Formats: sequence, structure tokens, C-alpha cells
Amino acid sequence: MTAMDRDAIQAIIPHRDPFLFVDEIVELEPGVRAHGRWTIRGDEWFLQGHFPGNPIVPGVVMVEAMAQTAAVCALTHDDHKGKFGVFAGIDGVKFRRIVRPGDVLDMIITVDRLRGRIGRVNGETTVGGEAAVEGTLTFGLLEEPPA
Repeated sequence: MTAMDRDAIQAIIPHRDPFLFVDEIVELEPGVRAHGRWTIRGDEWFLQGHFPGNPIVPGVVMVEAMAQTAAVCALTHDDHKGKFGVFAGIDGVKFRRIVRPGDVLDMIITVDRLRGRIGRVNGETTVGGEAAVEGTLTFGLLEEPPA
């Protein structure tokens, strides 16, 4: 199991601020499992309008945070290093809890399939041990970024 900071994450996936939604990888077993963590500071761009005076992290942003954690898991596997991940499907996503500034999201990703050009993971995001988001994410693995 390997831990990673933001610099190490950015060496694997192309996401950058303001669209990097993983602060650290707490645990990693390449191609098998990853545990990412993201602290909601309160100054994120999407909170300004969602909602003024009552900031709530949008569900789609939390799904993206799970996807970024999944990308680190997939792209650290020897068979997929240097590739580029893109969404291919989002299934069975449930939002279980409102997430606000100050919350720390723990994104737990377990690989269901990672062969050829397709990967599928089961993801669960918790805040303080309480379920916030869960679902299955499918992604394509490309040799280079789309043109």
C-alpha cells in the first residue's frame, strides 16, 4: 500500500486546480483498491453559487472525486501506466448525505474490472464514517488524451 500527496497524484492524472478533487491517496494497491481523501475548504469555485449562504458540494463533483481516485488506482497498475482515463458510464449512484465546507471525504475505490481498454470500479465516499455517495463507475483507458 502506497500513500501519495497532490504532487504524486498530478504526476499520474492530468487534473489540476480548480478541477483536482483529491488531496491525497491514503492507501493504494495499483489496479485493485485505492483510498483517496479530499477536504472541502469552503473556497472552492462551485460553492459560490451552490448555494449562496448555504454551500453544498454538488453530487456530480463528488462523483468526479471518486473517478479521479479510480484513475489513480488504474493508472498506477503496470499495464496502464501512462494511459489516459475517460468516463464511459455511471451506474447506480446514490447520494446519501449532504456534504459541506469542513467535511473530509474518504473515497474508497475497489476495482471490479480492469482489462484491455475498459475499467469498472465500485466506489463509496464517506464523511466521518457516514455514507455520502456510492455507485459504479466505468471508464475507458486511452493511449493518449482525446484530440
